[in-house]
Amino acid sequence: MQETEQHRVPGRYGTEEIAENQLEAWPNQYAVRDYVTHFEIPEFTCLCPRSGFPDFATIIIDYVPDQSVVELKSLKLYINGFRNRQISHEASTNVILDDLVTLLAPRWMRVVGDFTVRGNVKTVITTEFAQSDYQGPRPELRRYLPTNG
Repeated sequence: MQETEQHRVPGRYGTEEIAENQLEAWPNQYAVRDYVTHFEIPEFTCLCPRSGFPDFATIIIDYVPDQSVVELKSLKLYINGFRNRQISHEASTNVILDDLVTLLAPRWMRVVGDFTVRGNVKTVITTEFAQSDYQGPRPELRRYLPTNG
């Protein structure tokens, strides 16, 4: 049976969209000023590279954009691409930071992977990037960061 746009096989549309997705940057209309963008992604999943069991986390992304911001649908699909990937807590958090820094060249960025307890161990991974001449968000902006900036 051939699929039509109206009669897609359930589950395949999202899988195809995730597989074809590329993170996308958009021009920052407010690059003249510092401001913090905050994302919380509470349904992050990946697979343990040793056991293959699922790991669950909230990924928190805070950044001060420079010339570009991330397009939100591309970010959502990118994050969903970790679902069937065998990758450690440390690696997943650092890969997200590296990919976003490569795409956006932000002034400053922090990515936190707050993983659900598994095997009686709670893991929180925090990674951070700053342009060499940038000291991070000004104190009056940092106080609003939920990740205790």
